[in-house]
Amino acid sequence: MFAVEYVPGLRVAARLFLSSLVIFCIVLSSAGVQAQPEVPGARDFPLIKRYEGSRLIGSDIKAFDSFKLLLGKLKLGDNGYAAIDASRTAEGKHTRLLYLAPPQRSSLEVFRNYEADLAAKGFTVLFKCSGEDECESFGTELYRALYPPTRALQNSELSKVAFNVPAEPRYLSATLSRPEGDVFVSLYVAVERGDAFPQTKDRAAVLLDVVETRPMESRMVTVDATAMAKDIAATGKVALYGLYFDTDKAELKPESAPSLGEIAKLLQGQPSLKVFIVGHTDNAGGYDYNMGLSQRRARSVVDRLVQQYGIGADRLKPVGAGLIAPVASNDDESGRAKNRRVEIVKE
Repeated sequence: MFAVEYVPGLRVAARLFLSSLVIFCIVLSSAGVQAQPEVPGARDFPLIKRYEGSRLIGSDIKAFDSFKLLLGKLKLGDNGYAAIDASRTAEGKHTRLLYLAPPQRSSLEVFRNYEADLAAKGFTVLFKCSGEDECESFGTELYRALYPPTRALQNSELSKVAFNVPAEPRYLSATLSRPEGDVFVSLYVAVERGDAFPQTKDRAAVLLDVVETRPMESRMVTVDATAMAKDIAATGKVALYGLYFDTDKAELKPESAPSLGEIAKLLQGQPSLKVFIVGHTDNAGGYDYNMGLSQRRARSVVDRLVQQYGIGADRLKPVGAGLIAPVASNDDESGRAKNRRVEIVKE
């Protein structure tokens, strides 16, 4: 997505970074920034407000991920390149949001607003730097560590980079302790000074990363065939949480095998039973996207039952319900986890 000339020396690497830092943003139409819609289905992180008048133009959410926060300036390594001197890796749900601030707002004003909002909510600052003198040690190595180019933001119109010449860089890392798990925040604010993209020239942008720490979900939960049969007899359906997919993917993961085996046992024990295999998602992403994803996941389950377990295809119908039939609130992760499921419904 971008190319960076690798030049020895901390100061040179830092200057190079300031001229090539990639903060993903959209190529706006000739109608201008105000005509550009926000990312479909994306939303602010509930705990942190956006700067007033900003547009959410990029989004990416990982259910479980690792992210490195800076805890100090870079140092000059033995090889002459910039090296990370102090950092902290947080693991958990990772939310990445990219905002474009309204015109005529400095990075300082935007940064101070976020800083005040975090302080008001009880966050403790781990490290911060402001301006080119303090932040010029943000070399390309650090950028690659904090913001890997492989982590594209969800936005179908996001096809160009905007910050070719970022100025007034400001960075902050902070944490908040909570009974349900600590929250870590990485905040980067800068202003585009280049002429390549007139719609973003002299505009401040905010790249916000939030990690909600918690243990990786141990979700090896298998409902046996007998329990499935009882639920179907009582309610006509059974919800399963032992079928696993990577985020935004429809391929079944290997750890789904125990649940697939129990579904096959259920169907083999009741040869006349015909069922709908119904995929459900949470509300992260747009309506059309989730309807398609849930349909593909349901189809994957049907295909596996037919191909691997010999279940007749005429007994199984894949259905994608997307986000339209939640069993819990989508306002928090525990609710969203309950909504991500596959149901077997008696035909």
